[in-house]
Amino acid sequence: DKPDEAYCQKILEAFKKHNVGYFLYIGGNDSADTARIVSEMADKAGYPLHLYHIPKTIDNDLRTTDHCPGYGSAGRFVALALMGDDADNRALKGVKIDVIMGRDAGWLTAATSLARYDSTDGPHLIYVPEVNFNEEQFLGDVDRVYTKLGRCVIAVSEGIRYQAGGKASLVAERIMTGGEVDAHGNKQLSGTGALGDYLAALVKDKLGASLQTKTGGKLRVRADTFGYLQRSFPTIVSPSDAAEARLCGHKAVEYALTSPQGLASGSVAMKRISEEPYKIEMFPTALTNVARLTKPLDTGFVVRGCDISEAYLKYARPLVGELFRPGRLM
Repeated sequence: DKPDEAYCQKILEAFKKHNVGYFLYIGGNDSADTARIVSEMADKAGYPLHLYHIPKTIDNDLRTTDHCPGYGSAGRFVALALMGDDADNRALKGVKIDVIMGRDAGWLTAATSLARYDSTDGPHLIYVPEVNFNEEQFLGDVDRVYTKLGRCVIAVSEGIRYQAGGKASLVAERIMTGGEVDAHGNKQLSGTGALGDYLAALVKDKLGASLQTKTGGKLRVRADTFGYLQRSFPTIVSPSDAAEARLCGHKAVEYALTSPQGLASGSVAMKRISEEPYKIEMFPTALTNVARLTKPLDTGFVVRGCDISEAYLKYARPLVGELFRPGRLM
């Protein structure tokens, strides 16, 4: 649930009732904000509470930390899924659109770029929320790739946005009618295939005739929404992600017991101290550095509005781990 003072007051009262002096809370931005509110309430009430937030989000959008536990494994899943989808698209040529989690940040969608080993591999186009979505540009990109390769695989963040009149609006929310909303009042995007279906219909309607003329065959357009499997698939776990998640838990216990830098309450964060070999170190940070803040995909990681840079690949490879490389006869 979205944290508020009434909700957090109930948490603090339960702690008082049961004489709880240590609280470790695992989660993302809202969990960090809950921890912040409870910590401030405890301080105000003079209640001795040691509280540490342990980062965990596949969105990878927490400030201060280099990356978040959960991201490497989810990134591994989407990269391998796109690798398989691209192989299918080679055999059954057409346009394939895959919608990936990420309402406000494109970190997870960017990880699909790890599926590629050469210039003909998909995804050929990648769209993230950090770059305004333009339908005409999108159609031009698809036409360009399909004309060159005779096929096109596309990865799209569920949170891609239009920009009009100085205000951004989610493409998915604009095309959806009804649907469930979450505790924040946002329409739930991962439980519906509306965005994928809309983009597939757009490609068929606007490009179907011209691409059929160019390739001499009927245009095949399909879309999938990855949904919740990408954040919960148990057999595709990044080794470094698993190790770092465990280490974050260990450090949270250590920090709660020792109050490093005078922080009786805080959040565990990671700093990358070496690229080759990849190495990180843990450090404590104030809850105010994490709560209610989000970290967008770095602008330097996006190329031409529809692709991901080599700089991102360098950042992400150690987090995702070595990937299967399919053999190819031609």
